[in-house]
Amino acid sequence: MWTYHLDLLARPVPRYTSYPTAAQFSDAVGEADLLARLDGMEADTPLSLYLHIPYCHDICWYCGCNTGAANRTQRLTAYVEALEREMAMIAARLGGRGRVRRIAFGGGSPNSLPLVDFIRLLQQLTRCFDAGDAHVSVELDPRRLDSQWIAAMAAMGVDRVNLGVQTFTPAVQARIGRVQPHNMVERAAEGFARAGVSVGFDLMYGLPGQGMDDLVATLEASIAMAPARIALFGYAHMPRLLPRQQRIDASDLPNLVSRFAMAAQGHDRLVAAGYQAIGFDHFALPGDSLARAARDGKLRRNFQGFTDDDADVLIGMGASAISAFPDLLIQNEKRAGAWRDRVAAGRLTAMRGLIRDDYDRRRGRIIEALLCRGEAHLGAIPMPDLSDLEKLGLVQCSKDGVLLTSAARPYARVIAARFDPYLAAEEERFSHAV
Repeated sequence: MWTYHLDLLARPVPRYTSYPTAAQFSDAVGEADLLARLDGMEADTPLSLYLHIPYCHDICWYCGCNTGAANRTQRLTAYVEALEREMAMIAARLGGRGRVRRIAFGGGSPNSLPLVDFIRLLQQLTRCFDAGDAHVSVELDPRRLDSQWIAAMAAMGVDRVNLGVQTFTPAVQARIGRVQPHNMVERAAEGFARAGVSVGFDLMYGLPGQGMDDLVATLEASIAMAPARIALFGYAHMPRLLPRQQRIDASDLPNLVSRFAMAAQGHDRLVAAGYQAIGFDHFALPGDSLARAARDGKLRRNFQGFTDDDADVLIGMGASAISAFPDLLIQNEKRAGAWRDRVAAGRLTAMRGLIRDDYDRRRGRIIEALLCRGEAHLGAIPMPDLSDLEKLGLVQCSKDGVLLTSAARPYARVIAARFDPYLAAEEERFSHAV
């Protein structure tokens, strides 16, 4: 059983899908910096692409993503056309340099688009980039799936889909504005399995009105469908930053003690069912590539979370998408209308970011190593005061390194945050560590 340490979990900390985090982005970094990195890329650089679709037909109240209502056909058509132009501009700038190994569609919900438009985007990618052998993954909303979408994913060479499940409890679904019957998700999972497309589930704990029995029922139902991967996230309630969350009654949320128990229960149930624990919130069946990467010490962390993608360059396309280079993190214009205007003017849309100096990159490697492998060598980075964590049996410190003990899994983000000098003492933009 995990041990609950209130003082460690009460302080909000980043999820560290990058370091430094987007909280440090500024408009002092922009289009010229992205152009310089594209121009300087070497011919055989491994490259990943991310395409953001910022629309959903139904906006879930808990959601923290950059997404809006897919309620006008013209809005979606204009976005797809602009995204095609953005792909062409970036590909032209690269001039054939870079070898695309991963393509990820996220959102929002990529299947908020008409199927024909989604196929257009995939075809444009293969026209513009050297991406014939790329691994393709797509985030999907089960409420907007049918047999045509499932067949198209297989026919277009999509390797993996991720379904936003969250919970199977109807009463909890109603409290978060996401009603999707169990058999709807089950049909989708079975359809993808028959088509040979690997499936992942996103689940959540800490939701309004959610009790332990509700979580256990959702876990058991998910295990029965045998998705290759399961991500179990804690709901982050930040209505000041995310106005849609104001529809959720904060008094209906489980407290920190209950959230901790839910996270522990989720870990134990999934591991007992044969899933390998990956990092602090992912689980994968032993034969899945994510599990293999973790066993081989090759697990990475990027804007999609824990991943087996080892590319150091990620190019994000679409409104609010983030690109990453070894020394640069940069985000596109967040507002879809303003993003389209820049594309129409023949401009790249990168607007805010930061230059990572050597100090940042060293600390980033330490944080990633702690979260992905549970240990890190510090090199020239000084050891922070971890004495309280040592006394609690969470870490073992040596002259040049830190090792997380088996008891440290729920505290991995807290421990990683000790190496983050940017983190303010009273930070409100991040979620609790559990």
